[in-house]
Amino acid sequence: MSAVADLLIGEFVRTLDERHRLALPAELCAPLLAIGPRLVLAKERIGCLSLWPAAIWKPRIDAAIDVVRSKLQAGLLSQRVGQLQDMGRLLSTRHKVISLAERGRLVVPEGFREFLAVEPNAELVVVGAAVCVEIWQPAAWNAFVTAAMPEFRQRMDDLTA
Repeated sequence: MSAVADLLIGEFVRTLDERHRLALPAELCAPLLAIGPRLVLAKERIGCLSLWPAAIWKPRIDAAIDVVRSKLQAGLLSQRVGQLQDMGRLLSTRHKVISLAERGRLVVPEGFREFLAVEPNAELVVVGAAVCVEIWQPAAWNAFVTAAMPEFRQRMDDLTA
């Protein structure tokens, strides 16, 4: 997968094992790792973790941090210290650089398991989200699909117009 050459597509049910490992499907794992072995696991929405190639994630987050840093140095955020602290707190716990273990297994780190609200031996839904892989708590996935599906045709039309 180059930056966005191949879309990551598919839905798979997997079980988190006793050691907090999740086997990613080969159909999603191979293209995800084609850019490089380093991945970023991110907390992006309630009940869901996103898995990005670090080569795609890192430039995005670095650019955002650079903007904040330059505004801070220019004194433009002096009246927004609370917002800056909130951003720093979330940024500190939002993502983690990881590598997959053998056979495409992901060890879901502490803090990320709690965010996902999942225990060992629980089922998770692994979804190809076009540009990243998402790991969903089943109830959150069902709620998302139920809410988003009626807009699918319009979204497809918007993206292909």
